[in-house]
Formats: sequence, C-alpha cells, structure tokens
Amino acid sequence: MSPRIETTAMILAAGLGTRLKALTQDKPKALVPLNGKPLLQHCIENLIVNGFYHIVINVHHFGEQIIDFINQHQFDAVIQISDERDLLMDTGGGIVKATPLFKDSKAVLVHNVDIISNVNLGEMSQQFLSSGDDAWLLTQDRETNRKLLFDDENQLVGWMNKSEEKFKWVHNESALRRAQGPSLKEMAFSGLHFFRSDLFAKFECKPQSVIDLYLNLAKTNRIISKPIQPNYWFDLGKPEQLLAAENYIKTL
Repeated sequence: MSPRIETTAMILAAGLGTRLKALTQDKPKALVPLNGKPLLQHCIENLIVNGFYHIVINVHHFGEQIIDFINQHQFDAVIQISDERDLLMDTGGGIVKATPLFKDSKAVLVHNVDIISNVNLGEMSQQFLSSGDDAWLLTQDRETNRKLLFDDENQLVGWMNKSEEKFKWVHNESALRRAQGPSLKEMAFSGLHFFRSDLFAKFECKPQSVIDLYLNLAKTNRIISKPIQPNYWFDLGKPEQLLAAENYIKTL
C-alpha cells in the first residue's frame, strides 16, 4: 500500500448508467459487477492501494443502494457521501456541491466510477501537489469523437465534438488559430483529473458540465494536459466494454 497522501478522491457515481441498459434497471452503475465485484468496490480498493484515505462519493440513481453498500463494508478510508438524490448535478455541478467536503485536503482527484486502469494515481498526486498547476486533466491519444484541445504548452484552450463539428473555446477562436496555426493538440479525456481543492468554490451550485467549468477556469488558471499510457484503461459505460474488461482482468 502507498503512503497516505494529502489528496481527497471523489468518485463520480451519480450517473444514470443509461448506456448499460438492462444492467442498471434495478441498481446504480456503481454496483454493476465486474468479475463478481461491484465497480465501486474496484474503484475504492484501487484508491486505497494508491494511498487515498479520504473518499467522497456522489449519489443519485438508486443512491440508497450505494449508501447501504458503504455502510455494510469496512474500508480502510474515511468515506463521505455527497447526496444528489433530489437533483442530479452533472459532472461539474457534482464537484461544486461536494467542494465543502474537500476543505481538509490540498488537492482532489476525481475518478469516474466506470473507469478502471492501473494508472499510478498516488505518484501522480504527489507530482501534482508539487507542480503549482491548478488542474491536471489526464489525457490519452486515442480515437473518440470528443476531444480536448491544448496549446503547445499543454494548456487547455478548447473542446470539440468531431462528429457534430461543434467547438467550444476558452478564448477567441480566430485569435487562437492565428497564434497556434495547426499545432493544437487533440487529446481524449480519461475520466481522471486532479485539481486544487478550492478551485471550483466560486461556481454556482447547479447542474453543469465539468468540461464547461474547466473551459471557464482556463481563462485565468493553469489547466494542463497530462498524457497517460497505462498498461490498461477501460471505460465501462457499455456492456461490450464491461465484457472486454472482464476478459482482460482474468489474464492478469
């Protein structure tokens, strides 16, 4: 087990799990099993191994099942619930709502409950704490329609949806294009990110996307791309992805 670190881990577990269809009709996505163990348990145990001892979990869809699960298990961590059962806050609003729970930590790691990987999160947390940056978005060079856009200093400058030809920009697009030309880096978001614990405190507590909040923050803050190349990384949002992860993990 890694030494305990000064970073809170927040697990985003409030989503409706609509891409998993029948698997989430009677349970939250967080409790969908992967090789006999709920995704949430995989995530919690991995965070503890990496040295995270304070974990915040947001809940909405079948939220009482997640609360019961936590109460019925003994984990070597302090676990708090950010309750969104009355109103689903989306990825950004959920972080804003949970911000008061981060007050005793220097930084926060956000981890989607449907991501499983062997990224060394404990080591990356220590690197982030010593970096002076405001946020690290862990990114990958992989195919996906939605990409984050970064300049030659790895600073966030925009977002795009290739299939719909939609763009969002931190600053004026034309000025950015003149300055950067074709050199913008297109990177896929991994569902993992670190930020200073008070970074989202100024935002209104309402349903909103974390990508939109980062694009707003990048106007005045260092929101940096940190590429990762783990041995494995799975987004378990769809049944076929869940099956692929199960088959891979059996080979470890």
